This record gives sequence, structure tokens and C-alpha cells, in this order.
Amino acid sequence: MSDRRALAERTARAIAALEARGTHAFVDWSEQELERQVPDAKVPGGSAGPDTGTPKRAQGPGAKTPSWTEGAGAGAALDGETVAIKDNICDLTFHTTCSSRILEGWRSPFEATAVRRLREAGGLVAGKTNCDEFAMGSSTEFSCYGPTLNPLDPARVPGGSSGGSAAAVAAGAVSMALGSETGGSVRQPAAFCGVVGIKPTYGRISRYGLVAFGSSLDQIGTFGSDVAGAARLLSVISGRDPLDATSLDRDPVPPPRPTPASLAGTVIGVPREYYGEGLHPGVAAAVRRATERLRDLGAELRDVSLPHTRYAVPTYYVIAPAEASSNLARYDGVRYGHRVAGDEADVRSLYRATRGSGFGPEVRRRILLGTYVLSAGFYDAYYAKAHRARERIRADFAAVFGAGVHALFTPTTPTPAFKLGENLADPVAMYLQDIYVCTANLAGVPALSLPIGRDQGLPIGGQFIGPMEGEAAIVRIAQALERVAGGTEEVR
Repeated sequence: MSDRRALAERTARAIAALEARGTHAFVDWSEQELERQVPDAKVPGGSAGPDTGTPKRAQGPGAKTPSWTEGAGAGAALDGETVAIKDNICDLTFHTTCSSRILEGWRSPFEATAVRRLREAGGLVAGKTNCDEFAMGSSTEFSCYGPTLNPLDPARVPGGSSGGSAAAVAAGAVSMALGSETGGSVRQPAAFCGVVGIKPTYGRISRYGLVAFGSSLDQIGTFGSDVAGAARLLSVISGRDPLDATSLDRDPVPPPRPTPASLAGTVIGVPREYYGEGLHPGVAAAVRRATERLRDLGAELRDVSLPHTRYAVPTYYVIAPAEASSNLARYDGVRYGHRVAGDEADVRSLYRATRGSGFGPEVRRRILLGTYVLSAGFYDAYYAKAHRARERIRADFAAVFGAGVHALFTPTTPTPAFKLGENLADPVAMYLQDIYVCTANLAGVPALSLPIGRDQGLPIGGQFIGPMEGEAAIVRIAQALERVAGGTEEVR
């Protein structure tokens, strides 16, 4: 039996066991589709290649359709790795529904650049993972398929919106996963599930094939069980892409190097605005211990200020819904996806019926909010003002990094994972879960979350934020801390 076939079989058993426990991390997967990615696999009722039911179109002028085993030879960067894909990232094997009724049963006619690259590097695509509908949420409770449970405590959420991907890695069903970030949706669930999550610099990973939510904020990110794994996946899928106008004209992020023994000469900023009122005692204790261990590694800890951080959540929740209201206008029941039968001569009636039944409550809330802040009379009062605040947040980061700080260290979230249903009736409480992570999206800088301890068994994440294109630096620092952090140790 080939190594890849054995890997496919182990992965299928692991996913089946995870889903049998009711974790609900996956929304589309099958043992047959895993086996189809194995060279020369004999799958009953099919050929060696996946039957997607749609044309396998090329990725652009002169490009070829991805091969399911391309790059899978010796020395491939992801050979022997299984990768789960968030349900808002297009691929040719599984449905892409954004966990929304309005895209129920939809298959993409093209594949995201990130997915194509990980396949070419030998990665085995395990399936699609559950998420908050159209990536709008912080708990993976806003999914048309139902919530994902935290594999470490099924009474609690895994975070969101990429909760399914984080849960799949935390449970050991896959070794890596792709998620997406608009306001912290990789790092926050990574912290809640006790895994590593990386958000790169805006433009480092192509957005081609990522279903749009907030176009100036969206970015594909990576999950791994350790820093090196998440960084290796980041390296494989990053780099310039002519199919994405927002892609940076840069080479891929370099793969992770061996863990450094010392952080001597490294300056780490500790922004005082991230350690104020509302920080959970267990999180505070874990961060204090982590900062001491950074100091023991030889790093210089420097007190810094990001004074406009207090405006980050309101700024994000003006800009992101405004962009979402524009991006989601395409789901109208005419071109593709869900349609409610009715009087098709009355297009407004068709739109109302289709969107009313196809979109869930959180998506409708954000579309309404976004439409409001873009409307005549309110654009200058809200949307334009939010962009001015965003520029000041960016300037805060630029000033700190320009003063010689190599990275910032903060809590990832204000609390450990909260209970299922705890914040569903209070949108503001849910939105405040993003308070420490959305600043990096607004500024476009890279950030990473890694486990730094546990409080009563619940994981706690610590976050490194780097300067633009500073992924390699924060990975190096995180690797050093990971070695001594005691990510599974109790902190109180």
C-alpha cells in the first residue's frame, strides 16, 4: 500500500471518528474523494480523478487544470500532510457553500490559487470545514449546518469564523488547515482550540478563489498543530499571483528555519492598550508567564503604545459590513445559487424572497448595517470617518515598528472559549471577542497566535504582530517561545 493511500485511509477514519462525536467540524468530505487523490487509485464507480460534476476550467490564460497528484513526489513540501479547507475557499472536489443556504449545493468551476498550490506541493485535501455563514461570526454558531463544537470541551465554541478548520486540527483529524481572516477569524479560533494560526500581510496570499466578505480586509490564513507546520503551509501557498490584483509582487514567504536557541537582540513591544479592563485572569496570567519566558530567552521587552486601538472594533464593524453589503449583492437568485420560486416578473419580490430565506440572521444584520453606513447622509458620518480611524491605526503600528520594535506580543483573545449560546443574544459581546485581533486586519500587518497555557483545561493564545512582510520574523520568535511556553500547562 502506498504511503499516500495509507494516509488517505487514516484521515478518513479520523474524520469519521471526529464527526461521530458530534463535533461537526466538516460539512463536505468523503473517503472516496480522499482516495481519488491517491495516484492510480481504483475507486468504485469512478476514475482516478475527481468527478466534480462541473468543468475543470483552467486558472487563467495559458494555465492548466490542476492535477490531483501533481507535486506529490519525493521532496514535495507538503508530502504526507492532510489539509482541511474552509467552506468559503473554492476547490474542484467539494461543494463551496460558505455554510449558507443561499449557496446550497453549489460547486465552483475553478479552484483557489491557495488550494492549487498546496495540491502541487503534495498536500492531500481532506474536505470542507464548517464556518460562520460567509465568514461572519466569532463562534461558528452562525452556520446553516449548525454549530461546530470545541473538541477540547464540547460545551464551548471553537471560535470563528474558521472554527471548523481549527477544530479539525485540534482534534488531530488533519495536520493542517486553511481558514480565512477578515477580523481575526484564524487567530481567534486557533487560540480557543489550542493550535497555531497565522494571518499573513495583506496580499501575501492570493485571494483568487476566496469568496469575498470584506475585500480590503480578507486574507487566507493557515492552521497547524505547531508553528512550523502552519508556517510551512503559509510558505507553500504564498507569493505573487497574476489572477489577484491585490497580490503583492513578492516571492513566497520562506519556509521556517530551525528553532532559535536565543532571542538576544530581538525587541518585543508590549502594547499597554491590550492589557486593560476586561482581560480574563487566566489569560492575564498566561501572558505574564509568556513575557517572562521571552525575557529569559534574551529578548528585550519594551512598553509601547498603540493609542488608536480603542477605535478598532467600531472601525472594523463599519468598514467590514459596508464592504459585505456590496460583495453579497451578487446573491440575488438570478445568476446562481438558491432561488425562491415566485413572480419572476417582479424582480424586487424575487430578491427579497431569495435573500430573506437564503441569508441567516447575522448576515442580514451586517448587510443592513453596511447599507446604512454607505447611504446618503451617513457615508461621511460613518464610513469616511472609519477610514480615517483606520489610517491612524495603521500609523500607530508603523510608528512602533519604525522605532526599532521587531514584533508585538499581546493576548489573542480577552477570554478563553465561551460556552455555546452564551453570546448569541448579545451581538456587541460577540463583536468584542475580536478586540485584540481585528487591528492587524485593519493595518494589513501579519500576526500569529500560538498556545501559551491553559486555564482550567481551556487553551489560551498569545499573539505576535509583525511589521509589513514580517512573517519570517514573527515565526522565528514564535518558534522560540513555543519551545518553552508550556502551551498545555495550567497557568493558575
